[in-house]
Amino acid sequence: MEVRELSGADAAAIAGWRYPGRYSTYDFSDPSSLVRDHWAVEDNGVLVGYCCFGAPARVEGADEEPDVLDVGYGVAPDRMGRGLGHRFVGAVIAFALERYDPERVRLYVLDWNHRSASVAIRHGFEAVSELTNAEGRFLVLERAER
Repeated sequence: MEVRELSGADAAAIAGWRYPGRYSTYDFSDPSSLVRDHWAVEDNGVLVGYCCFGAPARVEGADEEPDVLDVGYGVAPDRMGRGLGHRFVGAVIAFALERYDPERVRLYVLDWNHRSASVAIRHGFEAVSELTNAEGRFLVLERAER
């Protein structure tokens, strides 16, 4: 998997993705919201997801912390549940570490999204707290890098 710059075509494709059921909270409607610090993730030349870092990855109510990189990501709806998650998250985290060199990495996962939480935990993340906002209750997961 490769993380690369997000093109306008990528942003338009991602904005058109529609997730099923409660995953619809991850839908984007405006491609321009994907411009700032968002990246495309592809597998063998096929767009399979996106990732973002810093403010765009931080959920409402979370505070920026020194030496902590907030990371967000999403797999294309037609790729969910196909065993892609571990490699996908591994590629996103490897890219984040190389590009930003943070002391800690932080993720926010809705408490009902057991697949995403499980993948993060397998990558060494630990739940350190919870945060509730209008979107729901989030598990705050962190991993020390240094």
